[in-house]
Amino acid sequence: MADADLFHPDRWYRPNRGPRYVQLYRHIASAIGSGVLEADSQLPPERDLAELAQVSRVTVRQAVAQLVTAGLLEQRRGAGTFVQPRPAKMEQSLSALLSFTEYMRARGKTSTSRIIRRGLFLPTPDEQMALGLANAARVARVDRIRSADGVAIAVEYSSLPQDILPDPDAVQTSLYDILRATGCAPTRAVQRINAVNIGRDEARLLNLGEGTAVLRVDRTAYLPSGRPIEFTRGLYRSDIYDFVAELRQEAAP
Repeated sequence: MADADLFHPDRWYRPNRGPRYVQLYRHIASAIGSGVLEADSQLPPERDLAELAQVSRVTVRQAVAQLVTAGLLEQRRGAGTFVQPRPAKMEQSLSALLSFTEYMRARGKTSTSRIIRRGLFLPTPDEQMALGLANAARVARVDRIRSADGVAIAVEYSSLPQDILPDPDAVQTSLYDILRATGCAPTRAVQRINAVNIGRDEARLLNLGEGTAVLRVDRTAYLPSGRPIEFTRGLYRSDIYDFVAELRQEAAP
């Protein structure tokens, strides 16, 4: 059973930060994501949880329903509400230029994408610098939630020059499949990885608590000619995803 102090209002409620059920949802989701609430641990019964959190049973019911929908909790008839086991952690090598879809195919998993936004836009300063675009150029953007076997793992924001991806609507699952079909697939990429605390909106997309630590990956990909043709910023669930680099000692001269 979870520690009762975890649900005290001092631990999760802040005035003017949204409805209580939303704040309670985020707090429990964060506790699950950080491992404070371990897999298969049981939440207190609805009545007890309402007393501990000092809210109505309706508020508890709404928060738990969202957590069940997000796949973080499971309600077992006659037994109670339990934390769902987290998916096994996956490792991706930094030495191979693979798309998310290709990596999941290699692991025998089914990858899916949900489009958040796509279209042609004026480039931001970051996009201009990464892709070497002029002020008047247009950039194709494809923003997606990436999932494996139905579990949301990452949010990716991809930007490409318009001449490389003239029709962003053509991207359904794999961006690299589209680029390969048009002879524009990159052959080299530079990635920068750091840890960040996820914001409210993206946390909701990944079924995490606001402020959960995730991996931010900025990738700039290049054609054989050296032209940069893709800038992607991805936020990856650190409880599921790892990036691994193999290091070799250089031969002595």
